[in-house]
Amino acid sequence: MYREFVSLVHKSTPRDYISRVTQRDKAEVAELALKWDYDYWDGSRETGYGGYKYDGRWRKVADAMIATYDIKPGMRILDVGSGKGFLLHDFMEACPGVMVSGIDVSSYGVEHSLESVKAYCQVCSAEKLPYPDHCFDLVVSINTLHNLYNYELHSALKEIQRVSKEKSYVCVEAYRNEREKVNLMYWQMTCRAFHTPKEWAFVFSQAGYTGDYEFITFE
Repeated sequence: MYREFVSLVHKSTPRDYISRVTQRDKAEVAELALKWDYDYWDGSRETGYGGYKYDGRWRKVADAMIATYDIKPGMRILDVGSGKGFLLHDFMEACPGVMVSGIDVSSYGVEHSLESVKAYCQVCSAEKLPYPDHCFDLVVSINTLHNLYNYELHSALKEIQRVSKEKSYVCVEAYRNEREKVNLMYWQMTCRAFHTPKEWAFVFSQAGYTGDYEFITFE
């Protein structure tokens, strides 16, 4: 089912698409970003987030997910692509007693996770999750899967399906027209999978993913 969670925060960020490709060599920038290190998280805005600091913006997303999926204390949540653990922290604050786990390919991101959740995060690929079948009450993945090549994406979606009991949600970048495609290509630095919503639906189907999803676009 299509859900809107990330849309609650996505459009709050101003974006200058043209300057993204004119202020610095885009290929050089992408190579730095794909190391998933300091430059991506805490370097300049040219190479990533420009300093990814906790500001509480993900709390409204956590609140909406908890209400939608009826999350209760004692339930287990996994974030695939947890970054610095901001969403996990907000889950714990919004629902005291919930059990969280996070994985990310970025050693830097995990090392610099919020202290409240660092012990629950580990460096790992989404293609092979180190958890038994059906062990999480909710699995989420936000703005992560489009950074995988198609063959990696297929495996990651199958893994999300495998470790979730029933409820899961993924958010990926997409484009619906040529303007949005160009804006996406201008803005992104780490994207490997460029798909329309219909193409994403096909990818989900091929991988056997039956959970919820959302697309963010760059208008």
